Amino acid sequence: QVQLVESGGGLVQPGGSLKLSCAASGIAFRVFKMSWYRQAPGKEREFLANSHNTGSTNYADSVKGRFTISRDNAKNMVYLQMNSLKPEDTAVYYCNAVSGWNDFWGQGTQVTVSS
Repeated sequence: QVQLVESGGGLVQPGGSLKLSCAASGIAFRVFKMSWYRQAPGKEREFLANSHNTGSTNYADSVKGRFTISRDNAKNMVYLQMNSLKPEDTAVYYCNAVSGWNDFWGQGTQVTVSS
């Protein structure tokens, strides 16, 4: 079965850092475009970053320069390093995998940025 499992969320002070992980199973990981999204209460799900199977990456303007997406194809893992965190970064963060007609999501991990 296909499974994406996020981990690494938690409570962090403004200006702090956090690294999220997403473990994928049941997919041909190397051919999938991997992405991170987030959703705050009452808000639409927001694209943050992606990593294509070609190695190229893209970032939303809101996180460009602060967040870094990376992937380890040998381990079927994708990561999101988050630095200089702000209260407005508070949300549930989701891992996404897309290839052709296939579109899979993890269950999400909560990130709270607060003093």
